[in-house]
Amino acid sequence: MQLPLIKHQNDFNPDVYKISRVVYAETCAQSLRVVEALASMIVNGARVNNQTELDFVMESGLFESLNKKSKRHDLLGVNTNARTFQMCARVVDKMLKHNLEDCCFGATKFHRTELNPSWSIARGYILELDGLLFYL
Repeated sequence: MQLPLIKHQNDFNPDVYKISRVVYAETCAQSLRVVEALASMIVNGARVNNQTELDFVMESGLFESLNKKSKRHDLLGVNTNARTFQMCARVVDKMLKHNLEDCCFGATKFHRTELNPSWSIARGYILELDGLLFYL
């Protein structure tokens, strides 16, 4: 799925905006901790799958917001001037520069507590944060 680039006055790499939109849509930027945890999980998942962070986000199938039928899909259109989106962008920028420590204990998958994907049934989660469950 191609996400159009949203132009903004900050000098972020285009991948920052693409990933930040997904991080925002998945977390609603409820807290800095959950944004950092999801960004950390993206790094871990990309490393384990030998992908770039953007490829992992777009191809892993973990991100509900990328499904056009999801109620979270509309959140991808967040106003890039919103404080909460800017927080996501700063964290993702830090992540892509490899300056974000692992905040999710090595997790490589996640889902929201109201979902129960088939891959999660035989696993125990290692972190629960703001309605997200993280798994190795």
